[in-house]
Amino acid sequence: MHYMKPPQVNLTIVHNSKVKTNFSVPATARKNKTMVTVVEEVDHLPIYDLDPKLEEFKDHFNYRIKRYLDQKCLIEKHEGGLEEFSKGYLKFGINTVDGATIYREWAPAAQEAQLIGEFNNWNGAKHKMEKDKFGIWSIKISHVNGKPAIPHNSKVKFRFRHGGGAWVDRIPAWIRYATFDASKFGAPYDGVHWDPPACERYVFKHPRPPKPDAPRIYEAHVGMSGEEPEVSTYREFADNVLPRIRANNYNTVQLMAIMEHSYYASFGYHVTNFFAVSSRSGTPEDLKYLVDKAHSLGLRVLMDVVHSHASNNVTDGLNGYDVGQNTHESYFHTGDRGYHKLWDSRLFNYANWEVLRFLLSNLRYWMDEFMFDGFRFDGVTSMLYHHHGINKGFTGNYKEYFSLDTDVDAIVYMMLANHLMHKLLPEATIVAEDVSGMPVLCRPVDEGGVGFDFRLAMAIPDRWIDYLKNKEDRKWSMSEIVQTLTNRRYTEKCIAYAESHDQSIVGDKTIAFILMDKEMYTGMSDLQPASPTINRGIALQKMIHFITMALGGDGYLNFMGNEFGHPEWIDFPREGNNWSYDKCRRQWSLVDTDHLRYKVVPKYINYMNAFDQAMNALEEEFSFLSSSKQIVSDMNEKDKVIVFERGDLVFVFNFHPNKTYKGYKVGCDLPGKYRVALDSDALVFGGHGRVGHDVDHFTSPEGMPGVPETNFNNRPNSFKVLSPPRTCVAYYRVDEDREELRRGGAVASGKIVTEYIDVEATSGETISGGWKGSEKDDCGKKGMKFVFRSSDEDCK
Repeated sequence: MHYMKPPQVNLTIVHNSKVKTNFSVPATARKNKTMVTVVEEVDHLPIYDLDPKLEEFKDHFNYRIKRYLDQKCLIEKHEGGLEEFSKGYLKFGINTVDGATIYREWAPAAQEAQLIGEFNNWNGAKHKMEKDKFGIWSIKISHVNGKPAIPHNSKVKFRFRHGGGAWVDRIPAWIRYATFDASKFGAPYDGVHWDPPACERYVFKHPRPPKPDAPRIYEAHVGMSGEEPEVSTYREFADNVLPRIRANNYNTVQLMAIMEHSYYASFGYHVTNFFAVSSRSGTPEDLKYLVDKAHSLGLRVLMDVVHSHASNNVTDGLNGYDVGQNTHESYFHTGDRGYHKLWDSRLFNYANWEVLRFLLSNLRYWMDEFMFDGFRFDGVTSMLYHHHGINKGFTGNYKEYFSLDTDVDAIVYMMLANHLMHKLLPEATIVAEDVSGMPVLCRPVDEGGVGFDFRLAMAIPDRWIDYLKNKEDRKWSMSEIVQTLTNRRYTEKCIAYAESHDQSIVGDKTIAFILMDKEMYTGMSDLQPASPTINRGIALQKMIHFITMALGGDGYLNFMGNEFGHPEWIDFPREGNNWSYDKCRRQWSLVDTDHLRYKVVPKYINYMNAFDQAMNALEEEFSFLSSSKQIVSDMNEKDKVIVFERGDLVFVFNFHPNKTYKGYKVGCDLPGKYRVALDSDALVFGGHGRVGHDVDHFTSPEGMPGVPETNFNNRPNSFKVLSPPRTCVAYYRVDEDREELRRGGAVASGKIVTEYIDVEATSGETISGGWKGSEKDDCGKKGMKFVFRSSDEDCK
């Protein structure tokens, strides 16, 4: 059939000259739809203005943007647009429509099909399904006495006969809940029809919080979030853990392992049922309670979504629908292309019409039904390339990114997905887990990019692990640290993180555990002097996380427990540990025990945890992560000092093991008076209180105005500071015109000791995030007070 270009295409066109390309522009559609092309004038894309080197690969970009437009226009023509197309969960699976239950399933390889379950005693003879020309099976079952024939919370399965003649039972692909008999070892999952009556459905009470300028993300796994050696629930997480996250001044929660996965130890990355909430931690209504509770605390919620691959399981996973048919009739590619050899999982055919419907609808389902505020896409590198990044190093050569190795089908899917999500929810936050650094991954689709908002800065944790495991402190390179932290593409945003959740798994160690190892068991009591190992460990834990936040990206991420240096590792229940949950939990009691260095008086203050709380609050106040101003003025290899400006703050990091620098000269932009904003050496953070916070640091001009080469480290002004070893201090410029310190200055200073905590807390002026300002402290000195807030207070 002939297909006309739609009247409006959301693509910025700069020039009108017609493109010339040797690439064909196919679009995969259903069998009865003709392959068509959309002729668009895309000779010049905005991404070429950002990076002229990309224009060398114009043919590649023209090809993929045309593929995207072609697919988008086909969907508009035959499905009414992406928004309608992505409502597949209202059509497929089990739904109630006009006094009847309708079930649809795409299974073109099936020769016969039935719906079976507890409702018909697992006998499908009276519930045979019909197949249309697109391979979609359906059945309509009228209500009985005004009630659905398939009761809520009853088990169901899809039974079909394939070409080999055998009948097989599978969990419906679009099932919204799946459970197993926990009393039976290795019991298979059953699909469960989830359609609670109105009185049992959770109703959201709180609106989505506004999108922050910079996300400060707390990555969490609900199942292992409790103290007890068991699987924790969504409601327990909502009531017990969310207040802790809020108290530490994070603004976003990222939830792992939400989509159902039969293998618990997969960390949720081997998904079996894409529309089903993981039943280990509760029901769909329980998860809605969690998201709503987060919103009530001002926390946005992102979900780990796994569209890069699917579990290899047959009996309870999507792979069960692959019975040897060709790739056009399957969710997955056939042959070697359909398997990820390292992950032992199946790989989607992103060019398939029904696969696109399934995955796009999956995103919309979680966003609409559960009010998620965005997603973190797992395994994006695997999606971007046919080689999946296996045994492949990326040097930054653009030919590594734009070649025949590039999986354009997958890229077109991600462009469609990002366009859809930002159209449905303009304030959505979409993060890509990509280690390759593909250019324009995080530029808008209408510029020629893939459309993600952020990518994870995955090289940063690798650098820290390499240093901690393989280099003595004195051999750390300041320039190498800075290069790793700042090596990101201009105009493409990154989420920085110091350590990944993978480092917490058995066989590896967190940063705190590498630094302090066995002394975390014996040396963390505040009732005895700290050993050199503990002093070094706590100091570097704070420094590594703070410089990663301040210099490493446009957002920050921390994995659950690392904020207070959680000891030991994560070991999911398995045969090798006798199916124990002992190390598959978070020991919050370490934070809540007063005499441990995880904890100091007053209650809820922990050296490392308090510093994590303070650096998040500092970012909340000064918004340095969202600032485009980032200037590194000093990387002194001899002194082991790094000095940089980010936003309105000046940061001084002294990594030297034992040298204190008095009167250390620090370059800055604006003249005036500077004071301490945050000091890792403050007593309340387990430091030694060596930096004075009642000291005014006045600047001196450097060189000739407007002539950088005559300045000090190319900065027009400077001031002098005291810099003890293994400390980091952030300074802010005092606004003299206001005749008071900028709200938020001198945060958690050395003057803040026990009696200063919660000063004037009853005045009603406590700021969300823990900031309180006053013109004078109890010593009569001008300053600011940092109010530590407990998780209990956030719930009041």
